[in-house]
Amino acid sequence: MLAESIDRWNEEIREKGRQEGRQEEGVLLVLRLLRLKFGPPAPEVENRVRSADADRLLEWGERVLTAESLEDVFQG
Repeated sequence: MLAESIDRWNEEIREKGRQEGRQEEGVLLVLRLLRLKFGPPAPEVENRVRSADADRLLEWGERVLTAESLEDVFQG
């Protein structure tokens, strides 16, 4: 019983680590796309990207492809 609890706890920790890793990869990708398309992002833009969740990062990453301005990326 204790071993099962420890195994479950370890799996939860690993899953959280994987999620955090995917989140950080998403942040780096969106920041790179913004930099390539619009130049270096302002600190407030970088902070906004770093504080976004994974779904929002995916949405912004897609918008960068067709956006004509930073405002287009972050609309809605």
